[in-house]
Amino acid sequence: MAGDGMVQDHQEFEGVVTAVATVGARVEINGEEGFVDQVKHPSWWSEEAEPPKVGDRLHVVVLDASRTPPRLSALSCDIENARQFRRGCG
Repeated sequence: MAGDGMVQDHQEFEGVVTAVATVGARVEINGEEGFVDQVKHPSWWSEEAEPPKVGDRLHVVVLDASRTPPRLSALSCDIENARQFRRGCG
């Protein structure tokens, strides 16, 4: 994994999709690679959302920084949960 290893749970990033597979997408965040599982991308839950493509920009939150690569989510509910956690409400 590239970068300085400073990615932490509940952080938000603007990322770029670097690879796509049937199980999810690799996303570059903060100079590191992260992974968005297919069920943590809006296209899994809504027919209106397009599946991820290489080059797409995604707003993501870190769900588990201890994994290699870190696990991310692009779901608005996970992003809001992280914001509540950071405010001390989680």
